[in-house]
Amino acid sequence: MPAGFGSRLAADSSPNTGRVSENMTDNLSHPNSPEARDSASLIHPLTNLKTHLEKGGLVIEEGDGVWVTDIHGKKYIEGMSGLWCLSLGYGQERLVEAAAKQMRRLPYYHLTNHKSHQPAIDLAEKLLEIAPVPMSKVWFANSGSEGNDSAARIVWYYWHAKGQPEKRKIIAHQRAYHGNTIASASMSGMYYNHASFGLPLDGFLHVTPPHHYRYANPGEDEEAFASRLADELDALIIAEGPETVGAFFAEPIMGSGGVIVPPPTYFKKIQAVLDKHDILLIADEVITAFGRTGNMFGTTTMDLTPDMLVCAKGLSSAYLPISALMVNARVFEVISEESDRVGVFGLSFTYSGHPVSAAVAREALRIYEDENIVEHVRAMEPHFLGGLKKLLDHPLVGEVRGKGLLAGVELVHDKSTGEAFDPAYQVGPYCADRAEAHGVILRAIGDTISFCPPLVIDKQEIEELILRFRHALDDTLAMVQEQGWLSAR
Repeated sequence: MPAGFGSRLAADSSPNTGRVSENMTDNLSHPNSPEARDSASLIHPLTNLKTHLEKGGLVIEEGDGVWVTDIHGKKYIEGMSGLWCLSLGYGQERLVEAAAKQMRRLPYYHLTNHKSHQPAIDLAEKLLEIAPVPMSKVWFANSGSEGNDSAARIVWYYWHAKGQPEKRKIIAHQRAYHGNTIASASMSGMYYNHASFGLPLDGFLHVTPPHHYRYANPGEDEEAFASRLADELDALIIAEGPETVGAFFAEPIMGSGGVIVPPPTYFKKIQAVLDKHDILLIADEVITAFGRTGNMFGTTTMDLTPDMLVCAKGLSSAYLPISALMVNARVFEVISEESDRVGVFGLSFTYSGHPVSAAVAREALRIYEDENIVEHVRAMEPHFLGGLKKLLDHPLVGEVRGKGLLAGVELVHDKSTGEAFDPAYQVGPYCADRAEAHGVILRAIGDTISFCPPLVIDKQEIEELILRFRHALDDTLAMVQEQGWLSAR
């Protein structure tokens, strides 16, 4: 059994049905409470800032395995691994010790101007060894956003070096999430990344996400759907001019877009279009790498052949910030020659390849191997996805989709047609709020409830997670019925 396992179900087996928002609001009335101090001092990401001033936040105090405890002593199953990232769970002492040891030896050094250090070298060598397709070199950054932003800049650098500087346009999916720097937010297909920010920048294009349940035409099977989307991409490239399109960014499985699993032949068809027009493919594995989908990389699970691959989150199990961008020989040879022509490769971050982060990430990769994490994910997948699919008998559940220990449960107005609820009803957020009240932290993406538990979760904890979620579904059903929002069919 992997380190970090160990159920705490006996200590917290009864769901708590108290409204989370009411408890938070009560605590805001005490000016010295952590909730009040939080609202008075912090700007929170992906949060309604005005509502937060009224509602307050859930302040987490400690973690153990797949569990977290708030400042009032209530325990929750952390069903989202934080932000899709805490793959090895809380309490991994090997990662703590790796950080402390490196902090004492060399707490900081950089990689600019021919300087280096052993932790970055060790980590780069290991990543190239385990890469799902042959890769040549590794570029380090501090987050998935920075990794994708760097990949976009390397795309432009590459085509400029090839004498085709007009090949600058980048294509990604609608509903994709690739990060929150200016470039990565532009390639993301989420409205909230763009609204009121003046984004996307020119030259960032978006195509239909490969979600058969939501976007297929009536009677269209997955194969025909995949072919239609490949034709759509081809038509867009031709309309824009292949000589202007530099790259296509894709998540093997779309995470923040609602855990969208493409049809089996989708990427094979997409790759053929890209090869036809000489366009680079970048795999965004920020969520899907390091065992999440039942393979070490989602690229393997979904059969991609990328020119570049971005990983983060599970790389250090989120214990310290770090991301890695792997580039193949085709790309590196060109940018290497261009840096010689220019005189320097002008991409740099102060903390790129930070020695403490690199040491922790290297130790995390050892844990994935030593504890057979990928094999454990495969063993847990039938209990996890199988258990969630049993919820298809619930009046609200239209689709359950996922791979490995990554899943989405879509709530619908009409199960027979898949018709969605009016977004104004906020059914998904209500369900996530009720799940939190029952002691499990999940995430609503519209009306899809996403699941991304730590990879060390065991069968008993999976059963408890699903039980608590079913309680939340029942609460949501009662609310929807009371409001008259559920189809009578």
